[in-house]
Amino acid sequence: MKSLRFSKKSDRRTFRFPQPKPGHRDWYAFEALRMMPRIILMIDKNRFSETYGCFDREYWHYRTVDFPCGMNQEFVLPLALAYKYPFPNNPYYQVERLKELAIASIRFSMKASHSDGTCDDYFPFEKALGALVFSTYAMTETYLELELEDQEMVSFFRLRADWLANNNESGQLANHQAFAALALYNVYMITGDSKYKAASDHFLDITLSWQHDEGWYQEYEGADPGYHSCSIAFLSKLWQKSKDPKIVKSLESAVDFATYFMHPDGSYAGEYGSRNTYHFYPHGFEVMSQFYPQAGQIADTYLYRSMPERRRYFNDDNRMCAHYVYDWMHSWLHYNETRTGTLEENRGNFERWFSDAKMFVKKTDNYYAVLSMAKGGVLKVFDEQGPLYSDTGLLLRTEDEETFVSHLVDDTFKISVNDKKGRFKVTGQMSRRRYPLPSPVKQMMFRGMNLSVGRLGPDTVRSILQKVLITGKPRTEVKFERSFEFTDESIKISNAIDATHEPKTFTELATGSDATSIYVANSNTFQESVLLPWNDLSEHLRALNRIRKVEFDVEVELAP
Repeated sequence: MKSLRFSKKSDRRTFRFPQPKPGHRDWYAFEALRMMPRIILMIDKNRFSETYGCFDREYWHYRTVDFPCGMNQEFVLPLALAYKYPFPNNPYYQVERLKELAIASIRFSMKASHSDGTCDDYFPFEKALGALVFSTYAMTETYLELELEDQEMVSFFRLRADWLANNNESGQLANHQAFAALALYNVYMITGDSKYKAASDHFLDITLSWQHDEGWYQEYEGADPGYHSCSIAFLSKLWQKSKDPKIVKSLESAVDFATYFMHPDGSYAGEYGSRNTYHFYPHGFEVMSQFYPQAGQIADTYLYRSMPERRRYFNDDNRMCAHYVYDWMHSWLHYNETRTGTLEENRGNFERWFSDAKMFVKKTDNYYAVLSMAKGGVLKVFDEQGPLYSDTGLLLRTEDEETFVSHLVDDTFKISVNDKKGRFKVTGQMSRRRYPLPSPVKQMMFRGMNLSVGRLGPDTVRSILQKVLITGKPRTEVKFERSFEFTDESIKISNAIDATHEPKTFTELATGSDATSIYVANSNTFQESVLLPWNDLSEHLRALNRIRKVEFDVEVELAP
């Protein structure tokens, strides 16, 4: 009888992660490696399981969903990078089990995808472009990093790339277009087939055509600084491979735009963006810092403030926990040794009005404010110690529990601006907040549609959902007006509500510190400003219900 022998290893690994000093490059690796246990627990590690390699724990483990989410297979890339590179204090380096799981993940995607290579994200037969490009990039990058040679995988990558080259999605999401260009370029690198480079160039051209003169890339209905950082990261990764000079040219103004939304405390972006995100991907700024010092200053602010002081955004749930992990790993690998300090060490007081984005940014000795007029007057205020004030617009609650809001992007808003004097006014109609929740009956009907007509027209289904959940404007008869006046020591907000043509009785009135009303998977995450209090304005309800009009001011005093 043959027996197996095991010996005690002397190179036992440690899973202790000593915290780096503020500003040190190792913060990227420190945060990434601390996330690895969570990513590893997400994957089915049983080699005899039908779902071996699946990262959708809700599907293979809890069994609470009826299809695997294709987006989750993006989680494969952190496994590959942790396996390949000796990051500081990396206990996963050269652990063969990790490589096996990465390969299993790609093979599960091959098995779980549709016959045309597409995959689903939120519902069966969705054939979601976003899930396809995120996961395809991660799988092809894993293939390249691990130097795999597998013709079945290559055929699968070709299948996906062929579909992608001939399809697009409804809605303008520049980050998806940038990621499509990146994924296709990887397939070109693996196959050498020039048609995939041509397809990559096509998506790159779309991305660049959606860039406004102010530097920002279109995200649905406007500028979203959070997703803007994603587009910078994806385009920078593409530039590293293609060396296309038009990418660097585009990113010059993109980096400049981003500088205005890295707040002095190290937090970034917020509900003033078109998609309400706090996204920050540092890799693009590390790569572009060799061309533009401001990019390195943004990255240094992240290393000195955002990460050590926990000012970064946290989006660590089961669906999203890997999104920024491989970006941190790439940031460590491509860290630029030439540094010029943080943003606050390099910028003084200023005022900037972005007329296309309809955003105003002001920095004084006392505060740093960002105002979005495109969203009916959404305001966030910070100083170097943290958030001071957050106002995401007026919210009214009716007796029948409807909510009216002023913060949807709406091109019917009338905006007047005197940025030289720091005065801004917006008038418009409040909209009903849509918040449809699933129920057993709704899910049965939706699945029936998915399995019948939805299979033939997934783009139509997606377009309908976008209008219901994101871009639709269910306007009410309630009118509002918000005026803002900025001085160096204070911000005065004047509000007026006219409900003359709305018969309903109102039971609550407030401004929220973090209120949102559209569906965005990467919104409603955590950053310190969400803990600021909502401003209860119930004292004005009696007048509003009696005479159907009300006016009131809010003074934000910001002097030391």
